[in-house]
Amino acid sequence: MPVTDTDCVDFLRWALPQLRLRWPGFRKVRRQVCRRLRRRLQALDLVTLKQYRFYLERTPAEWPLLDGLCRITISRFYRDREVFDRLCGPVLHALAEQVRRRGDHALTAWSAGCGCGEEPYTLVIGTRFSQPPLSDLQLQVLATDSDGALLQRAQRACYGHSSLQELPSAWIDEAFDVVGDCYCLRRPYRQAVQWREQDIRTNWPDMDFELILCRNLVFTYFAEALQREVLTALTQRLRPGGALVIGKHEMLPQGSTLRDWYPKLGIFCKQ
Repeated sequence: MPVTDTDCVDFLRWALPQLRLRWPGFRKVRRQVCRRLRRRLQALDLVTLKQYRFYLERTPAEWPLLDGLCRITISRFYRDREVFDRLCGPVLHALAEQVRRRGDHALTAWSAGCGCGEEPYTLVIGTRFSQPPLSDLQLQVLATDSDGALLQRAQRACYGHSSLQELPSAWIDEAFDVVGDCYCLRRPYRQAVQWREQDIRTNWPDMDFELILCRNLVFTYFAEALQREVLTALTQRLRPGGALVIGKHEMLPQGSTLRDWYPKLGIFCKQ
């Protein structure tokens, strides 16, 4: 008997809280997770999600694998164009002025949950096209994700055309080489990004940032208590006057000390 959507929803409502995740964040993307669950049942020679639940209760080592099945990876270059237009314009210039006043020469940014790298690379490319240019400062981006396979793809920096569809053509011509059916980012744009395998639920960089991008991850999929824990860690790593960017349809949990900068775009500032 095939696993139905109702079966999958019932299972996710039971399993997600035990992973410190929340069902409302998965409602619209559940089919992606349900397909993975069906494949996992086949691999285990199980028929129903009820059987899989019993298997999980008897096999603690299966939980990390289930956690991986619940990772949602939807990314592309220049996702939410208006957000990056603000970032690579007034936001970065305000942050750059703070860096200059401090006497530094590097503007540090963290892309948390970077997936295959489209977000940090968009930031790097956008900074190169920023007007007026930020040529007196070096942009240093730390990109982290819990999935090592995605980080390997990010470091290869080669993408299909569909990933670049929202990028301005001038940006593509300037930053990419066409290699077969792929667009591969040129080395100067890759050098600004460092990669680190890190799960934002438990580990955070030991440094401060002018800019943190944490979009469409923590404040969509994580349980509220875990959201507050991660927000505390993000805020602690944000320099005074720095910017936190979340998904434009996300909300920060109650108790946040950050103020709205561009509220409709999910851009906040540390007092």
